[in-house]
Amino acid sequence: MKILLKSVTLVDKGHAMNGKKVDVLINKGLIDKIGSNIKADSSTKEINKKGLHISKGWIDLLANFQDPGYEQKEDIKSGLKASAAGGFTKVCVSPLTYPCRDSKGQIDYLKEASSNNIVDALPYGALSKNAEGKELSEFSDLSQAGAIGFTDDRKSIKNPNLLKNALLYSQSMDALVINYPYQSDISPKGVMNEGEMSTNLGLKGIPKLAEELMVQRDLYLLEYTGGRFHLSTLSSAKSVDLVSTAKKKGLKVSCDLASYQLLLSEEELNGYDTRYKTLPPLRSKPEIKELIKKIKKGEVDALCSNHLPEDLDAKKKEFDLANFGAINSQTAVSAAITALEKELKIEEIIELFTNGPSSILGISQAEIKEGSKAELTLFDPNEEYEFSKEMVISKSENSPFFKKKLKGKVYGIINKGKSEFFNL
Repeated sequence: MKILLKSVTLVDKGHAMNGKKVDVLINKGLIDKIGSNIKADSSTKEINKKGLHISKGWIDLLANFQDPGYEQKEDIKSGLKASAAGGFTKVCVSPLTYPCRDSKGQIDYLKEASSNNIVDALPYGALSKNAEGKELSEFSDLSQAGAIGFTDDRKSIKNPNLLKNALLYSQSMDALVINYPYQSDISPKGVMNEGEMSTNLGLKGIPKLAEELMVQRDLYLLEYTGGRFHLSTLSSAKSVDLVSTAKKKGLKVSCDLASYQLLLSEEELNGYDTRYKTLPPLRSKPEIKELIKKIKKGEVDALCSNHLPEDLDAKKKEFDLANFGAINSQTAVSAAITALEKELKIEEIIELFTNGPSSILGISQAEIKEGSKAELTLFDPNEEYEFSKEMVISKSENSPFFKKKLKGKVYGIINKGKSEFFNL
């Protein structure tokens, strides 16, 4: 089927037509024509909506689908459906399942389960066997099976020798090594940002130091070994400073933040609502302002959803006992637009979900040009909406955005010769 996108605003930093309204004709999964006043024939589906924008398909650097093992929280089908509704055409999937994704068979399982989906599921392989932080997984087998990178996700790598060996071994296959930096021994029972707020609430804090110490350690190891390294879901401006300094030394390092970290602060925890119990924890408003300054300076490479579904049993507990995590696949880009719209141009925000992630992963992304594969996200960055439980596509409802106004509504994605539209 042919699709004609009428009078859409093109969003792509560096593109000759960035910010301009164009017609885009898509035929058999390819961009057939870009121009003005393109006419649709009887076999063409025409999309004509005021305020509609298009960009390269968005990429989510981190989402957890809990499948296999915890399918009651999320399975691959529901996870990818939520990602599509959030405007993502590619999503990198955490290896923290049961069993853990530390074998070729588990990579194959994800690829097979997602093979016919409009969204590309890019599997991360576990950095260590069973993500226990003791022994390296079989990087070569996992890489050949299709692993896009190696990480133990929120199970931070405490053993410096293990990370050193991972960085050394990964170079033979030019693989990406990823770590979430959290030295939990500094705050073994921490549940929120350490500060005046945690003291007032009587909750044990997680200091920024727990992150910054490990970032510094990891960068020292990277300087010693070389390799491609990524620091996932940072929450401290000082951590970003450390990464920026390492880049100036010529180290191949990058970093991202979870988008909700820019919009939600520790003050949300006043009511002890466990939907706001995240890892890393929500930081203070002054810290968020500093993080946004780092983004404006171009020191943050990408944003991600850090989508982590948890069922009611895992969240409806005393705050200390509840699981960390929030769903964010559907709201990730909206959260970013809402937090950054007064600070960055829309093309700069979208780049944090397109060129930023693709550069980190070392993958090519389809350009918006005639003859190119159509991999597009359709959205209105100016449309405001209130996120509600009724809108949730994930199997879990641990969203921190219920009854909050967000800006930037997704209207569809086009990928792999398929299309999925919402409210069009």
